[in-house]
Amino acid sequence: MRSALLALRAAGVAAVLVAAPATAAYAHDSVSIQVTPSTIAPGGEVELRVSDCKGTTGVARSSAFSRGEANLNGKDGRENPLYGEARINSSIGSGTYEISVDCDGHNHHKVGTVTVVHHRPTHHSTPVSPVYAGGGGTAQLASESAEGGGPGTRHTVIGLVLAGVAAVAVAFRSVRRRRTDAD
Repeated sequence: MRSALLALRAAGVAAVLVAAPATAAYAHDSVSIQVTPSTIAPGGEVELRVSDCKGTTGVARSSAFSRGEANLNGKDGRENPLYGEARINSSIGSGTYEISVDCDGHNHHKVGTVTVVHHRPTHHSTPVSPVYAGGGGTAQLASESAEGGGPGTRHTVIGLVLAGVAAVAVAFRSVRRRRTDAD
């Protein structure tokens, strides 16, 4: 019976010794990354901010990055984050991509993500939802006139005729004034 108790104690000590290194490994798991913007189109550039790295340099890695990795630099390695920039691969598909960070001599897997979306261009001749921000409703009038297509040929001819009449009237008046001044 005594030998059984000794065996159980030995097994318990061995379990504690095996679990201790695993617990120490988790101490580095507080590393996190902030990606700005977190959602971006292919070919765009993101800013990276990594917290809880003790050193002054590191590397962020992701299959979404055009070079596969981005260098990170920091101030003094204490409570200051590491910063970096990465360009998103221009030929990458839409989806969420994981980011890993190497710092302090450790690789921190899956500490953040970046979401890549392909934007579909939309073509609107008028604002989809004009903002009512003063101007006495001019945004609404502008949107209505854009739908009408603007002046046509008839308006152009009328404008030219009126401009011609105005030019003749100015010329006639200036000739008449010269005659009056000459007399």
